Amino acid sequence: MTYCVGMMLDKGLVLMSDTRTNSGVDNISVFRKMFSWHVPGERMIAIMTAGNLATTQAVVSQLEERTKEPDERANTLLKSPTMFSVATDIGRLLREVIAERQSANGSRGAGRFTASIILAGQIAGMEPRLFMVYPEGNFIEASWDTPFFQIGETKYGRPIIIRGYDRDMSFEDAVKLLMVSFDSTLKANLSVGLPLDLMVIAKDEFAPTHQKRVTHEDAYFGEISSGWGDALKSAFHSLPNYDFESP
Repeated sequence: MTYCVGMMLDKGLVLMSDTRTNSGVDNISVFRKMFSWHVPGERMIAIMTAGNLATTQAVVSQLEERTKEPDERANTLLKSPTMFSVATDIGRLLREVIAERQSANGSRGAGRFTASIILAGQIAGMEPRLFMVYPEGNFIEASWDTPFFQIGETKYGRPIIIRGYDRDMSFEDAVKLLMVSFDSTLKANLSVGLPLDLMVIAKDEFAPTHQKRVTHEDAYFGEISSGWGDALKSAFHSLPNYDFESP
């Protein structure tokens, strides 16, 4: 399992993903799930993946190979004219890769090779955009009514983001909010784990504004984890007491 979040702010985009993959409790590995490409002054594109690892690695590898293609029509990431076109091409590629693997495995492959992708980025002259790409190849775009997307193990961290999100919050506060969301997920589900990958993409910069891998030794994440636990206990004890004798 995994957990990835893409968030849209007035100032740009914030992305965070975990790195844990597992095939049972005794087979846990670390694999990157966040990937990015950029052309200085022209475009910045990032994706995060969740689902079958062989499927997502095949998609990422093919996207990477296309960046080296001399044929501009095949160069999805670096030559597509809009983020909508990028989302369309990635959706088509994801659907094709899943279909190939399911076909090769016959009836045993049904449902085993599914994956989903969060796509984020900006092309010069246009606004930053955020998409959720489904295994079927279709996708939806974030809006101010739905300003963030999650894939993977979403349920534990979602309430945190819903309560704390504000579109005009600073990048620093957005990172703090996502760290609280991830800490809550880590505490509740062993299939999500450190290290975490973080990327901040400021509007009109066309390169990562801030990038970091958050490890077990990260002092700030440790403070967030312990501080959030203490804050929850304090908030709980500050609530009115229940009285068995009250009407």
